[in-house]
Amino acid sequence: MEQLRFLTPETARRIAAEIGTPAYVYSEAALRAQAAAALAFPNAYGLTVRFAMKACPNAAVLKLFSSMGLHFDASSGFEALRAMRAGVPAASISLSTQELPEFFPDLVKQGVLINACSLRQLERYGEKFPGTEVGVRFNPGAGSGANGKTNVGGPDSSFGIWHEYAGEVAAIAKKHGLRIVRIHTHIGSGSDPVVWQKTSLLSLELVKKFPEVTTLDLGGGFKVARVAAEKGTDLQKCGAPIRDAFVQFAAETGRKLKLEIEPGTFLVANTGAVLTTVTDVVDTGAAGRVFLKIDSGMTEVLRPSLYGSQHATVVVPQKPTGATRDYVVVGHCCESGDLVTCAPGDPEGIAPRTLTEAAPGDLLVMEGAGAYCAAMSSKNYNSFPEAPEVLLASDGAAYRVIRRRQTLEQILQNEV
Repeated sequence: MEQLRFLTPETARRIAAEIGTPAYVYSEAALRAQAAAALAFPNAYGLTVRFAMKACPNAAVLKLFSSMGLHFDASSGFEALRAMRAGVPAASISLSTQELPEFFPDLVKQGVLINACSLRQLERYGEKFPGTEVGVRFNPGAGSGANGKTNVGGPDSSFGIWHEYAGEVAAIAKKHGLRIVRIHTHIGSGSDPVVWQKTSLLSLELVKKFPEVTTLDLGGGFKVARVAAEKGTDLQKCGAPIRDAFVQFAAETGRKLKLEIEPGTFLVANTGAVLTTVTDVVDTGAAGRVFLKIDSGMTEVLRPSLYGSQHATVVVPQKPTGATRDYVVVGHCCESGDLVTCAPGDPEGIAPRTLTEAAPGDLLVMEGAGAYCAAMSSKNYNSFPEAPEVLLASDGAAYRVIRRRQTLEQILQNEV
């Protein structure tokens, strides 16, 4: 059975009693450890680690990472504004977005870096800022991800400028006097390290076509093992061949490129958990299933319903008996897709888990919920309020609320 990662039963019970459930809980110690690991990524001529803030954009997390020297990758203009409101310097933010906002000139004037993600975006940038530096995001022609929904490279993906249009990119740059100094690629979340390395080499070939490029951003997508059956990416093993490739590139061209990476999941996935309460235990007869119902679900963790993603589930009983039982864990939404213990990669498939025997009132912790959970939940479905977020101090005992629980009045305040 899976074990608690950073919470203890005592701390879990204390948070539940004082803050209530459901609640996201993050570990400051784990956040710092993951940031340190990313900052040690192998590189030859300099490294910038950008946190893909869409994974977990709470201001407290942004401030912590900024204090450790991380920069930030924003996926929308609003994310860039959110980071700046958290105190992140504009010059530490890079914007790569499907929708370049109308207010992007204001972001640029404040110091935010832009990676044009389409030919039209590059034209728009050139019209507003001719004769300046800019970055370009390419689709390198290959992709990889935990599944098709997280694969953002190759011919089935709309992300970035198709690599065969490098000539068009050069023509637009020449037309507006732009200097392309950054090339950016990203192939998917939970990508295969071997494919990531191969695509990185393809990206170096793109750099050869743009002599003013000084920085190559290889994105993120480093797989994290949320459950015991999964295998996470070793950043040192993954990055060493890339460092060597940069050295070889410098020997061939005389150009010492700076490396950027954009981890999101790697930095925060296993630093967060959702603390929930078991509200009911029901079954469908002797030949059926036993279901644990909790006061959370797709309103806090949407990933199982979207991707068939796996999250460790750990029961914290009020009165431990030592017994175990096979359960299907389901959420509180009136939605058949609100299934926590789905089959791997199959949102509709049921995969019971052997858990500590549970009763109503017991706590259940959903681990691996730091990335793309609070940031990507289906909050307010069935009018459930947005859950609070709590940061557990490095000592593992003290904690503070970093986002309050939403009220029904706040859900309704914009209705007219």
